[in-house]
Amino acid sequence: MFDILEADIVIFQETKIQRKDLRDDMVLVPGWDCFFSLPKHKKGYSGVVIYTRQSVCSPIRAEEGITGILCPPNSSTSFSGLPNDQQIGGYPTAAQASKALDSSCLATDFAALDSEGRCVIVEFPAFVLLGVYSPANRDETRDDFRLGFLNLLDARVRNLVAMGKRVFLTGDLNVSKDELDTANAESTMRKSNMNAVEYFSTPARQLFNHLLEDGKVFGDKDAGREQPVLWDICRGFHPTRRGMFTCWEQKVNARPANFGARIDYVLCSLDMKAWFSDSNIQEGLMGSDHCPVYAVMKDTVFLDGEDTNSLDVMNPEGMFHKGQRLREHTIKDMLPLSGKLIPEFDRRQNIRDMFKRKPSLSSEQSRGDPVMLQAGLPLQSQNSMVGLPSVPSPERTSGLIQTNIPNTSATNKRALGEIAMHQTSKRTRPGIKAVLIPGHEKAQQSLVDFLTPKDTWTASSSTPFLSGAQFCQNSSTAECTVSSTLSPETHQAGAALPGGTMYLEPVQGSCKTKPGAMHDPIESKESWSKLFTKPVAPRCEGHGEPCISLKVTKSGMNSGRYFWICPRPIGPNGTKEKGTQWRCQTFIWCSDWNTAII
Repeated sequence: MFDILEADIVIFQETKIQRKDLRDDMVLVPGWDCFFSLPKHKKGYSGVVIYTRQSVCSPIRAEEGITGILCPPNSSTSFSGLPNDQQIGGYPTAAQASKALDSSCLATDFAALDSEGRCVIVEFPAFVLLGVYSPANRDETRDDFRLGFLNLLDARVRNLVAMGKRVFLTGDLNVSKDELDTANAESTMRKSNMNAVEYFSTPARQLFNHLLEDGKVFGDKDAGREQPVLWDICRGFHPTRRGMFTCWEQKVNARPANFGARIDYVLCSLDMKAWFSDSNIQEGLMGSDHCPVYAVMKDTVFLDGEDTNSLDVMNPEGMFHKGQRLREHTIKDMLPLSGKLIPEFDRRQNIRDMFKRKPSLSSEQSRGDPVMLQAGLPLQSQNSMVGLPSVPSPERTSGLIQTNIPNTSATNKRALGEIAMHQTSKRTRPGIKAVLIPGHEKAQQSLVDFLTPKDTWTASSSTPFLSGAQFCQNSSTAECTVSSTLSPETHQAGAALPGGTMYLEPVQGSCKTKPGAMHDPIESKESWSKLFTKPVAPRCEGHGEPCISLKVTKSGMNSGRYFWICPRPIGPNGTKEKGTQWRCQTFIWCSDWNTAII
């Protein structure tokens, strides 16, 4: 995975896993350290993880959450309550928290806000890195939570900058900055009857633009947010580029026509603008509804009035000097939040490391390419692409079902054709067993078998025992009777039936064929197949291709109904088109589609 991305720091959002879902190849990645923030309660929801390449960079502190209310592993002291030399700092003050809660009417506390696994913060000597997955604008029920999160994130970033620390903010922020960053800005304003000022003044967008140097803010800026503190790195390298989107709607297959939005960012403090040599998106990397966005850090950065090798400020003091490695990364350099110190993985080794050990790298070998920060690749549907195992989630991720099969020994296995007697309310004689006639040992296997008449049998000693082949000469009979009695002669002559074994045999004259009772199994199978087989899809009017079926999820009179539409991707305009290569105007309710007409 990391060889494909060619990065030294990788941030994933929307991992949709819990701690019990972690596996060796997620945590014990050779040469990499990892820091997780996982949802505490909701299964298959949210989640952020930061991976750092140990040969290039090693953080000196790590925290989970943006408020500082959470506690480090195996500790009852919150991050904000740790000694100053052990905390990252910049935690929202009581006044900032009160303002954030008042502005969003957020009826929750810090612990609830940080319980969804939306932020991991790691600190290097050079800067503080925040990997964030901001709440999405799904419906009005989450607006308060979303605005509360963004307000506290804004407070944390500004407080860190005020402390003199440089900040690198990255992740899925779920907000587009201006018209260039979304394909449906005009249609949104038109449908909502909004002008440009009202569009940019929506709470989340206005708050986000307050942070950015080139953010559009109409009217007076909010108190305490008069000055921008972050620079949009990717937009800075491509100031006028259109269609630079990082997310596309999967339900309408909008990616082929590039009808999307830019909601994944790499942002840095204003004094770090000269630290980066390149920044872009990787729209060709498929497998998710998002694509990665990256920034490349220069080998040498200007820091404290002099040029400094980036390796010196991306590792703890004493590990590098002027780009030369002085010591190797050891277990003592691991932070409490490191995934490798989770009890399930502590002091364990990846199986690949057991068979090979790489020699220590020289400074040139360990340096490799410039440090690359990469973000915006959520682990939803692209897990097979990047090499991580598929993760269970409620909507885009499903759980595994394991069937427990009892372990039977050879001594417990029944002989071929032998079956156990069904227990009934009537007591049976001890020591009597039933042996199934050969050729009739198969039990019910399907619903069709259940509805197909079965031959019935009578157990009696009035006639000699017939083999299965002899009796099956009249297999077309539709009615027989069953008896489970033994004649006195048979019961007394125990030598004839050793062990009290009862043989099932036909009664003479008991099998009869009823007129009109013949059953055609082929016809029955076809009838049930038609009942449970999916209907044939109609073909779209514009291209003659089989339509796809979707479900109405919005509330209203049609909620829950299914409909057919053209299978092609939606066009660049975001609307259905006529006479083009994009999605045509075909729309058919599934309830109105009659397959008999084809």
